[in-house]
Amino acid sequence: MAARFTAAQVLEQILSSVDQEDYSDCQEEEDGEVSEEEDGEEYKPESREVDDASSPSSEEEQPEEEAPEDEHEDEHEDRGEEEISSAPDRREPPLLSKNGKIEWSPTPGPTAYAATQARDIASAFHLFVTPAIERIIVEMTNLHGARKYGDGWRPMDATDLRAYLGLLILAGVYRSRGEAAASLWDAESGRTVFRVTMSLKVFHRYSRLLRFDDRQSRPARLATDKLAAIREVWDLWEARLPALYNPGPDVTVDEQLVPFRGRCPFRQYIPSKLAKYGIKSWVACDAKSSYAWKMQVYTGKAAGGGPEKNQGMRVVLDLTTGLSGRNVTCDNFFTSYDLGQRLLERNLTMVGTVIKNKAELPPALLESRGRQFLSSRFAFTPTATLVSYLAKRNKNVLLLSTLHTEGQISDRRDKKPALILDYNCNNGGVDNLDKVVGTYSCRRMTARWPLVVFHNILDVSSYNVFVIWREVKPDWMPGKRNKRRVFLEQLGKALEKPLIQRRQHLRRTEAASALVKVLQSATAAPPDQQRQGPAAGTAAAPLVAPATGASKRKRCQLCPPKKDSKTHTV
Repeated sequence: MAARFTAAQVLEQILSSVDQEDYSDCQEEEDGEVSEEEDGEEYKPESREVDDASSPSSEEEQPEEEAPEDEHEDEHEDRGEEEISSAPDRREPPLLSKNGKIEWSPTPGPTAYAATQARDIASAFHLFVTPAIERIIVEMTNLHGARKYGDGWRPMDATDLRAYLGLLILAGVYRSRGEAAASLWDAESGRTVFRVTMSLKVFHRYSRLLRFDDRQSRPARLATDKLAAIREVWDLWEARLPALYNPGPDVTVDEQLVPFRGRCPFRQYIPSKLAKYGIKSWVACDAKSSYAWKMQVYTGKAAGGGPEKNQGMRVVLDLTTGLSGRNVTCDNFFTSYDLGQRLLERNLTMVGTVIKNKAELPPALLESRGRQFLSSRFAFTPTATLVSYLAKRNKNVLLLSTLHTEGQISDRRDKKPALILDYNCNNGGVDNLDKVVGTYSCRRMTARWPLVVFHNILDVSSYNVFVIWREVKPDWMPGKRNKRRVFLEQLGKALEKPLIQRRQHLRRTEAASALVKVLQSATAAPPDQQRQGPAAGTAAAPLVAPATGASKRKRCQLCPPKKDSKTHTV
């Protein structure tokens, strides 16, 4: 007699089989000594060279019923998400002294609200991609799908959307950004979790129809906002970033370029970047953890207007609004004497390289001929320090600081000033964010720029969630060097789990059918072990699809129906 299993037990068997598939990958990664830099564990400024300070920045430019326990968990989860969506701005204000003259910064790290709401990995992710954002995406996608397919459109709900996002995250974990989606669903070389979660046809349909606004009302909004296609989702998401984390004493401001070569009214060309073409964003992040604290999408010049004057100053002032008692590190595109004075009015200091054509620079510090190699010259005002360091023959580097008040020289062989050492230690926060986000990016090939922006939202959110989770749970996976990969894998599976539990039938593929046969053939175990589940057994049988002999050829699910191609692998 065949054994019967509940939906929860079937799900555990499926996930355990996926874990076995991924075990070899994790083992290879550990055997290969995955570095912390690749895994995004922590930013290591020691590897950066001093010459980076002299490199100029580009000034102008991507039917089974669910178990009762699961129902209660879902209800509890929904209530928690409603609290998240309706919560006000949880940003912790500066702590004022009794006389109201001194502002004390709150403790760096996750805010108290984020620490209490991050109960598990999925709930921590929903702090950023909130139910309010999910409702907008589900509503607009269903609206567009109904217009395109009419009665043939099966409405998407929040569970479908989360499973879709989970598949995107898992695809990034498996480094399949450039891999065709069909290979991920392949019965032989693909992953079981993709085929069990949803069909390839549904995944492609969601990718094509995912929308973030009403397309019919978009032209009126485009007249004043180039980001109208995703503006509502972006604003809701960007407002969550500063409300969940308090940056440390050092903050980095820089630009981020998301690769994209399709049609976009504000696509930028930055030859110094690896991708060269893409969508540019201004980012302010914590220099130590690379947590993205604030972001702005650069949408180009205003319609009918000329180039923006003092753009660098405006960007830094916008991104540091709400901060106090920190030091801001930026490159020569942003740094100016006027910016330093404006930041001092907000109780912020600044360290950054300076372009040599600035009018506030004294000519004596610009001259490099006749100077001794590795020498430094200083100039001071009551609130600022300027240094000219001769890093190479006849090539000097200029840095401006409102943090340092003395011309202190280090004891190193290169005789670098302390000002340059502090700059080199903190100027790579955004660059490190780009690196760790790109390591396990969920970006897929697309010709629609709003989807590119949304993929970047998922990437940055996933990394920010990891930063919060790592600080809230310091004893999670101690001593491991692949924490972020394991975290993203658990996050993707947690997002897919509700949809898999809700499924009434598994997909009609050979792997799924073989998995059901393995479950039904597990009759050798005693009845008490069957009631306790597969985990109670002493040695659970590996859930690997058994070898099958010649079977009847069926229609290929990947080929167009008109071809009516037959194959053994459906």
